Amino acid sequence: MNSILFKNTRISYTDSGKGTAVILLHGFLENQQMWDNYVSVFAKKNRVITIDLLGHGETECLGYVHSMENNADIVHAVLTKLHIRKAIFVGHSMGGYVALAFAEMYPDYIKALVLLNSTSRADSDERKANRDRAIKAVKQSFTNFISLSIANLFSEENRERLKDKIETVKNEALKTPLQGIVASLEGMKIRMDREVLLHLTPYPKMLILGKKDPVLNYEENLEQIEETDVQLVTFPDGHMSHIENEAELTKVLADFFKKI
Repeated sequence: MNSILFKNTRISYTDSGKGTAVILLHGFLENQQMWDNYVSVFAKKNRVITIDLLGHGETECLGYVHSMENNADIVHAVLTKLHIRKAIFVGHSMGGYVALAFAEMYPDYIKALVLLNSTSRADSDERKANRDRAIKAVKQSFTNFISLSIANLFSEENRERLKDKIETVKNEALKTPLQGIVASLEGMKIRMDREVLLHLTPYPKMLILGKKDPVLNYEENLEQIEETDVQLVTFPDGHMSHIENEAELTKVLADFFKKI
């Protein structure tokens, strides 16, 4: 892993392979290791960059609220360091929110955009209230909060089948500092609605959803791409398509990259 300093904060990233750049952005309670199996495949034909977002993995905290714009700025700092001016962005969940913020702030850098188990819409009042409850819960019982949060990301049918992998995800999540968790929840809560980007931007876009995603309602999520040119891919499982549907997702992304 490599790192740069951004506003006296260490930002961790990896850089593998050659070709059209692909930026992989992890979600909440995850880190860049979630992409390990994908990097080994995609780096054969592409230059693949993974980045630990603020307060996750090896990247330090920047403050008490990590906005999606703050995260977009650290992504921009890494790309500037690597002299990358155009890239395909893939964001899982919170990583999708960061990719959208980046697309709004630095539009010339976007070659294509993939939202994986993510949404362009802002939090509803109900979801904002849920984030406040999550902040209280993680402060009261860190380990319990992580265990419940991670298990609830998978479809019910997969919680037994994938229990070893779920345990691995939990162990990685437990490395996330409390400040990083709270700052990200605060940042997600105040993020802007960016649905307009799905309607008005010229580059190829893909939305990948899980039919039984316990976090993002499938039917509601379809509404944001009505009357757009966004390509929809639906998997039958939950919020963790990169684990629940790994082989299928690898093929979908590889085929998408090939056409860009």
